[in-house]
Order: sequence, then C-alpha cells, then structure tokens
Amino acid sequence: MPIDCPRAPFHRNEPIPMNSSHHTALIPIDVQRGFDYPPWGPRNNPAMEHNGQRLLAAWRERSLPLIHVRHDSVHDGSPLQPTHPGHAFRDGFEPLDGETIVGKSVNAAFIGTDLDLRLRRLRIDTVVLFGISTDMCVSTTARIASNLGYRTVVVGDACCCFDLTDADGTVIAAEAISRAHLATLRAEFAEVIDTDALLARVGEF
Repeated sequence: MPIDCPRAPFHRNEPIPMNSSHHTALIPIDVQRGFDYPPWGPRNNPAMEHNGQRLLAAWRERSLPLIHVRHDSVHDGSPLQPTHPGHAFRDGFEPLDGETIVGKSVNAAFIGTDLDLRLRRLRIDTVVLFGISTDMCVSTTARIASNLGYRTVVVGDACCCFDLTDADGTVIAAEAISRAHLATLRAEFAEVIDTDALLARVGEF
C-alpha cells in the first residue's frame, strides 16, 4: 500500500522553507576514503569535509532525520568496492550507533535501494544533500529526488568533484565542473545553498 507523504511543489530559485513540521532529512552521499585513490585526480573545495561535519553536528544536536548513503561498488578493483580500504567512511563521517546506512551500487541513491520507502515512512518531504561527487552521485540523486516530489536542497560548499578529461583530451577543472552542475541543479531541480545559510535556517527549528 502506498505510504501517503505530503508533497509541495518546488518553485525554482525560491528558498525552501525548513522547520520541524516539514520533516527534513540530511543525506550525506558517499563521503568515503576511496576518492583519495586512483583513478580520482585533483578535486575542488578542500572545505568539503569541514562543512559536512558542521551539517552532521547540527542534525545530531537536534535529533533530526539523518540517512547516510554509501557506495558499495560491484566492480572488481574499484576503491569503493566493499573489500577495499577505500570503502570506509572518511574520518568524522562514520555513522553513529542507530543511524541508518543505505548502500547503493549506481550513481543515484534511489535506484536499487529502499531510500524512498524509508523517507516516506518518516514522512519526509524535504531532503538536504551533500557529499561526493557534485557532478555524479550528488547531482544524480538530487535530480531523482526532485522528480519524485521531494523538496530538494543541495549544500554546494559541502560537496566536491574532480578534474575530468573531455573527448578532445582537454582537462576541465573540477571547480568549473562544480559551478556548471550546481547552476543546472539550481535552475531546475534544487535549491543550492551554502553551509552557513543552511545552518542559520536550521537554527530556527
């Protein structure tokens, strides 16, 4: 039987109201050690870890809904494969006892997992996303969350991504990739906000 969960339309570029009555969940995505191994190269935003830990602390202090997403790669040799040391969470991002972990094997945290069901059971209507990487798993999860009807917030300065090479062999800097993806999310799928502004809003709960 479908679980009824209130939904409100998202109007692009408008701040999403968040308070205790809106059932807001924080979802850290793939904050794992494996991104320090090859083939991942130079990244942007060295403040990602600090900002992400501030978000975790604020949610835990208020006992707000928190669901950790972890990438469980099915590809041999991947630094995110469960037998690799890179599968572990980064220091400061380990789930505490009783906190939920959702394991995924593709980019989107909603595909092949029970994340949507868990959120609906908690009557969540707003999700706050951060993690690794901006253009891959964070962006893909944000797009699907929006399409599923969740009010979606991406904390841009608590995400990071990596340099990529295009078909012509040109290296595109991680910062340029991040800016483009956050702009696309802001235009159509999510409110994009920084950590300080998000924490100020959470402080009003």
